[in-house]
Amino acid sequence: MLSAAPDRAGDVVELGDGLLRVVALHGIQGTRDSWVPVATRLADAARWVLPNLRGRGAAPRGRGTADYALDPYAGDVRAVVARHVPPGVPWVLAGWSMGVSVALQYLIRDAGPRPAGLLLLSGTPALCEAPWFKASEPGALLAEISAREEALGLRVAADREAVAATWTAIRATDQRPHLKDISIPALVIHGRQDADSPWAHAVQLAQSLPAARLLTLEDGGHGIPSSHADPIAAVARGFFTELKRDIP
Repeated sequence: MLSAAPDRAGDVVELGDGLLRVVALHGIQGTRDSWVPVATRLADAARWVLPNLRGRGAAPRGRGTADYALDPYAGDVRAVVARHVPPGVPWVLAGWSMGVSVALQYLIRDAGPRPAGLLLLSGTPALCEAPWFKASEPGALLAEISAREEALGLRVAADREAVAATWTAIRATDQRPHLKDISIPALVIHGRQDADSPWAHAVQLAQSLPAARLLTLEDGGHGIPSSHADPIAAVARGFFTELKRDIP
């Protein structure tokens, strides 16, 4: 059951060391565990801030579908940044899958301090065209969620009712008109074999963000943070080095 409104206290752990902070957001069915394979490989390059978003882990639940829209998620990110990124410390906003949508919404709504860079994995600027789930009836949607959870091979999965409420709230979202206004340096990493966020979505994302570049993992699917952690960590390390060099 969906219960009390989130108080934005969050459920956050930090991993690694270094001046640079990386606030990394998981996908619709994942938890912060999704980022651990990449974060552990880059623990010497940055301090990773890994929140469980609302409805996941020990994070607060919402009272209903409206609490799982992208704007409330973006507000949660602002609270995480306020608590875990000291003023003046450079930071990167990272997202995988739905985490990309939340990261973009944080910037579209000007929800808080601006990051020095964006690391965007397996996302889409057009959730309205993403084939994540087809069902709308609650029972059928929960069955699809269960099947997709197994297909993604998630080590730790989100609460299924929270996933259903989230998808109902965000499934019509189209962020493409706003991308031209996000001029932050961005590294987009995407698997060409991704059936959940097709590769064409990544091309559109990278071409629409003014300061983005795209790395394609030719044999990668949707779960690249675990299946391709080594190449992601290698290119992200270079990206972080570039950002630190450009920060006054």
